[in-house]
Amino acid sequence: MPKEAKPEEKKRPVRKKKTSKDYAIELLIKVAVTVVLVLILCFCVIGIHINHGNASYPMIKDGDLVITYRLQAPKAGDEIAYTKDGVFKLGRVVAVGGDEVEINDSYVTVNGLGIAEDAVYPTSSAGADIAFPYKVPDNSFFVLNDFRSDKNDSRSFGAVSDKECEGTVFLILRRRGI
Repeated sequence: MPKEAKPEEKKRPVRKKKTSKDYAIELLIKVAVTVVLVLILCFCVIGIHINHGNASYPMIKDGDLVITYRLQAPKAGDEIAYTKDGVFKLGRVVAVGGDEVEINDSYVTVNGLGIAEDAVYPTSSAGADIAFPYKVPDNSFFVLNDFRSDKNDSRSFGAVSDKECEGTVFLILRRRGI
């Protein structure tokens, strides 16, 4: 019997073995890419702030860590972080550009209607530096503190522009009084 010829075996390319140096370089590249992505996330998508003060009490307390989302425009009822005259603040959006805000008899109305809140906070226009009714300029927000007796909000300095807004609060981490 004649012997059958064996088909030629395909030769596999010889792979170079990875050295510890190769693994270290690969790890450093992965770490560097991860760090860059986290930095982009922190500076462009989210903001991380520490609340100093009780302007947003009882929702946000002094010392709480506040995470904000920067890519969505705030709407009425949202808690936002903003910077006014170089000072970081937190407040609740009551009205947006084009709305008319009126404060009378400890009650806030927007475009003639009462605002929807989980709790009704007595709000006074006494001592306000702006005149009511107040027309909110376009691309701006009328912001009130949740702790309404603290008048260091839009009643004192007018509307907050969208350029001063640092994002909508979406996560609060308690650091004190847990």
